[in-house]
Amino acid sequence: MLHIEHLTKKYGDVAVVDDLSLHIEPGKLCAFIGHNGAGKTTTIKSCCGILQFDQGTITIDGLSVKDQPMEVKKRIAYIPDNPDLYEFLSGIQYLQFIADVYQVPGGVRDERIHRYAETFQLTKDLAQRISEYSHGMKQKLVMIAALIHEPKLIFMDEPFVGLDPIASHALKKEMRSFCDQGGTIFFSTHVLEVAEKLCDQVVIIRKGRLAASGSMDEVRGTSSLEDVFLELEGEHTDA
Repeated sequence: MLHIEHLTKKYGDVAVVDDLSLHIEPGKLCAFIGHNGAGKTTTIKSCCGILQFDQGTITIDGLSVKDQPMEVKKRIAYIPDNPDLYEFLSGIQYLQFIADVYQVPGGVRDERIHRYAETFQLTKDLAQRISEYSHGMKQKLVMIAALIHEPKLIFMDEPFVGLDPIASHALKKEMRSFCDQGGTIFFSTHVLEVAEKLCDQVVIIRKGRLAASGSMDEVRGTSSLEDVFLELEGEHTDA
């Protein structure tokens, strides 16, 4: 589903992502882990076509992000760590707008909006302006918007930040269900316990380079994911 080959993204002379290659198969829930500044957000934005990259290729569902950007965008959704929304709209107006962009038929969109709003306990808030939403409510709204057109692959950047325990539980359940039904999720997180319990696959990046990749069982072995991550960080600690 997601194939990254020799991805390099530089800012000036600094390679924020440096010759990164990884593959995520359909139906996998994959955690993307690394320290602050490791290149996670840059990688995700490159995959979504938000950032241009210097070298390498990225294909999604067999389509090139560079050469077929519109076809790729029809198949994906992106949830940033800090949602930037049209705050003058109400929640329902925003969701209708997103459904229009993806040309989701009226009856289908109404059913999905109702279902996901109930799942994330946002139904009673949809009439409010987004400017009145808390960060957690905005996260819920963006998640619903991401699911409206039934993408094949969802990118998420720190999706659990700002969510209360109930919303976090609902999100984890929905992520797992989405992948069990054949969808794919690639998300960055610092919450290693959640990644370990929830994910099929894990990718660890350090200073823009791949440090480890594979199934959760392969990467953690007999240790915890936290122990593996800290060991990898320790092995490469600069003097």
